[in-house]
Amino acid sequence: MKTDRILTTHTGSLPRPDPVLQMLREKEEGRPVDAAAMEALLGRAVGECVDQQLAAGIDIVSDGEYSKPGYSTYVKDRLTGFGGEGAMPVPADLLDFPSYAGRVYGEQALRALKTPACIGPVAYRDTRAVERDIARFRGALRGRAEGFLTAASPGVISLFLKNEHYPTHEAYLMALADAMRVEYRAIHEAGFMLQIDCPDLAMGGHMDYAALPLVDLRRNVRLHVEALNHAVAGIPRERMRLHLCWGNYEGPHHRDIELKDLVELVLAARPSGLSFVAANPRHEHEWKVWEGVQLPEDKVLIPGVIDSTTNFIEHPELVAERILRFARIVGVERVVAGSDCGFSTFAGMHIVDPAIVWAKLGALAEGARIASRLLQPRPRGVVPTPDRPSP
Repeated sequence: MKTDRILTTHTGSLPRPDPVLQMLREKEEGRPVDAAAMEALLGRAVGECVDQQLAAGIDIVSDGEYSKPGYSTYVKDRLTGFGGEGAMPVPADLLDFPSYAGRVYGEQALRALKTPACIGPVAYRDTRAVERDIARFRGALRGRAEGFLTAASPGVISLFLKNEHYPTHEAYLMALADAMRVEYRAIHEAGFMLQIDCPDLAMGGHMDYAALPLVDLRRNVRLHVEALNHAVAGIPRERMRLHLCWGNYEGPHHRDIELKDLVELVLAARPSGLSFVAANPRHEHEWKVWEGVQLPEDKVLIPGVIDSTTNFIEHPELVAERILRFARIVGVERVVAGSDCGFSTFAGMHIVDPAIVWAKLGALAEGARIASRLLQPRPRGVVPTPDRPSP
């Protein structure tokens, strides 16, 4: 990350066009889908998605996760061992407000989502799906920017697709780690940055494990990190990043475990990049945590400086202020500006209007330009502010 400016990225998922949503919905419902037509449609859509990201000023771009019905549940179609009907987990903070939970879980995208249970041995079925993702993205990118592809962590899979086969949670995790290693290595060997989505490390604290005391929550996080490290062994740290979040939904989030109680456990994960929530009203204040953390030399922070659950378009000067908080703690070369989470973590779930998403990404890029300018060396006595650029 040797650079004299703040680079920009996001968390991966972006709003899918309506024709893509329709095909994904038909496939998820088990209706026949013309594979060639779907591939042609996805190829065009991913090309447009990459073009839009670059036009918005994003430096490190993704395929928008267009081929996936959900960032965590897509693996049911790539792994063996899943079947039947599982239940979508409900966070404890929403259970405290049942009327609001009904509104959230009334979303059509969530009602249509398939979450089968693990009912047999888990293994990677074949690599054709990830190979298509890779080829499609490479064709869209054409070497114009750094690209990253996302993959579900063993822990987040276990959170959404429940174990009904393995004798223990640990055995299930390690089976998932061994299976997902195939996908992780395929993405890395294709030359793309690998992002492992790990909301389980934080979100698990107010979902499956909401009743556990902190000491047990931390023990569970440590176990999930160990499974992840096992799965990515052999992949260079600097070619990976990890995404940490507390759930990409607009909700109370008053049950969220605090970052200070997780940070050293998360930093034990092998990926160098750490993408995390830093803009929404429940977690923005936690930038202060990094003042008391000795960041390992190989780590780069990717704080969310735009919120992925609100239709407010952040003012670029606010984005710059958020970036500066981190850059002044860990250095400009160790900060990449990102988003709190994805903008369409489940296909069709548009908390933020699709047109507004692109405007928010533009504000992210403009805020990074402002912050970069303010962080440039300046003559003695000149103190820049967001509305007074350095000479």
